[in-house]
Amino acid sequence: MTRGGGPFHIALTLLSWRCRIVAAERGRFLRRGVVMTLIRINNDQLPDKAALAAAAALPEGAPVIAMIHGFRFSPAASEADPHRHILALDPDPASRRVMSWPRALGFDDSGGGGLALAYGWEARGSLNSAYLRADAAGESLARCIDLLAQNAGRPIALIGHSLGARVALSALHHVTPGTVSRAILLTAAEFRCAAASAMASPAGQQAEIINITSRENDLFDFGMELLIGGLRRQTLGFGLAEPVRNWIDVQIDDADTLAALAGLGFQVDRRALRLSHWSPYLRPGVFDFYRTALRQPWALPMGLLRGALPVRPTPRWSRLFALPADVSGVLRA
Repeated sequence: MTRGGGPFHIALTLLSWRCRIVAAERGRFLRRGVVMTLIRINNDQLPDKAALAAAAALPEGAPVIAMIHGFRFSPAASEADPHRHILALDPDPASRRVMSWPRALGFDDSGGGGLALAYGWEARGSLNSAYLRADAAGESLARCIDLLAQNAGRPIALIGHSLGARVALSALHHVTPGTVSRAILLTAAEFRCAAASAMASPAGQQAEIINITSRENDLFDFGMELLIGGLRRQTLGFGLAEPVRNWIDVQIDDADTLAALAGLGFQVDRRALRLSHWSPYLRPGVFDFYRTALRQPWALPMGLLRGALPVRPTPRWSRLFALPADVSGVLRA
């Protein structure tokens, strides 16, 4: 056979080019898989085609977890960008109070282990203005996670800190019932009445809520009640005013609660601070509990938690005015 432009040679050439194209596409898909371990979406944005394809390609049982930052973050400002801070796989080490939520929740650069959604919104300005914007951010988040849930063929788990917890609760008013499976609220900057309304929504009735509280946050709760609530509304530092079956409170600076978590296999640092708004994610060991609760909810059903954890929280100000031996310091802003 001669080397020339015959049919066989043309067929081999076409096959060679096809193999190169397939290899290139496979390489792009693998690279995209690494990137799509973490989806970065900001308020009023929707997942792009690559994100939806990554959701659709998830293996059975792989979780989708949306993470929502709180007050004073902004994707529009590099110095306050949550995608360079707690919502990043590799946060800026020069930042204060920094840790990687995605890595703490079991996500990494491999592209395996599920899909993490880092949701950013404008949370700068006054507390009151950020509180109002959080409600609209929740509606935008609902549209986003509805699309992801439809493409992934599974519900979404949520975790939000401070005003990010308000964003999560607001989303329950707008999301398709069943889209949110479980949410963890970290020292939520929200009022009891607003949370009760969210839980009464169709989506709220189907979602499980783990409300992380701490007496270390008492001053911040009181500030919310004073500045926004006019001392007429109570925050979620003591949970809902009326109990509901799919809501449970976990006070992470309470000795009995920490003993109960240890009994469930979670060794959380028992040192307490007088004042901290950030201990629900900076306290060593606590993310082991969150990771299991969100990635393997079947291992920590609500009935098990309710039976193991204390019923009554400790009184307000009991941490701030505790004797020196009972606390280890103050975590400042």
